[in-house]
Amino acid sequence: MTGKDLYLGVDAGSVSINLVLIDSRYRLIEKLYLRTQGRPIEVLKEGLENLSQLIGPGFKIKGCGTTGSGRLLASALLSADIVKNEITAHGTAVLNFIPEASTILEIGGQDSKIILLRNGVVSDFAMNTVCAAGTGSFLDRQASRLGIAIEDFGSLSLKSTSPVRIAGRCAVFAESDMIHKQQMGCSAEDIIKGLCDALVRNYLNNVGKGKDIQPLIVFQGGVAANIGIKKAFEEALGQRIIVPDNFEVMGAIGAAILAHRKAKATGSTSFSGLASLKKDFTTKSYECHDCPNLCEIVEIRVGSKVKAKWGDRCGKWSSSIESLNKEKELNEGVPSA
Repeated sequence: MTGKDLYLGVDAGSVSINLVLIDSRYRLIEKLYLRTQGRPIEVLKEGLENLSQLIGPGFKIKGCGTTGSGRLLASALLSADIVKNEITAHGTAVLNFIPEASTILEIGGQDSKIILLRNGVVSDFAMNTVCAAGTGSFLDRQASRLGIAIEDFGSLSLKSTSPVRIAGRCAVFAESDMIHKQQMGCSAEDIIKGLCDALVRNYLNNVGKGKDIQPLIVFQGGVAANIGIKKAFEEALGQRIIVPDNFEVMGAIGAAILAHRKAKATGSTSFSGLASLKKDFTTKSYECHDCPNLCEIVEIRVGSKVKAKWGDRCGKWSSSIESLNKEKELNEGVPSA
């Protein structure tokens, strides 16, 4: 592929970093799903290098957007054009590809969320970032305990003939209850079906509590690959559930769409380019004692230069980075980039 203008979307989460490249018509050109493994900077660098090799020479990244819990870090590394939360990114992607959707169920590795869409905009949402019982990590752990590959989890649940009820309001209690059912001689298929039902029940009773869940319902996030969870949602809600193409990277696609819109509106991009990632980035955190808030400040540097800071509620540090860098450049006689 040569001479192509592309737009980069990055969804940096706690478990994975998802990267996509789309064209100006929002067609997906490439996508990557990478495990973070506690190394977000290195994994992001590796992912972008892999993307550049997949696309080949001649392409141009004309805009970049970031989302996810690590969106500020990713934005600092890439000089992204736009930074948006997951709610906005997921909503943008679904409204573009499935404009008739009214509800988004999203379950990832470490958190889950519900997004309500009305009249083409996000009208309400809720997130769960505390209890693991409603997330993909819960299923991963139970699959490991059962000695079953997580890829087989969903298909096995569909073979259940007498599903057991698992206490699913707490991941610890659910695991204890699952062990008890094993000791009772229940089949693996019936236990797995019970776990799928428990996760869905926990999700609806917590994340979806009080929400007006209307069709068309879209299910996305990594857990949407599990057909057992999809089936459990359909049974619990009495509605058809749609799993979109590229369900696992919809957040990154939404970020890329928003980057295209921003670049089109401004006629330029702040994206620093793939070459900038060859620099050495370092991060550290510290507690600010300038007021009673005691904010935990995260700082990222390129060499000795402070690239970005965030975490301050008052904006004292995050808003001062540009002036700090200019002062350092003047003192060192370094021209502005």
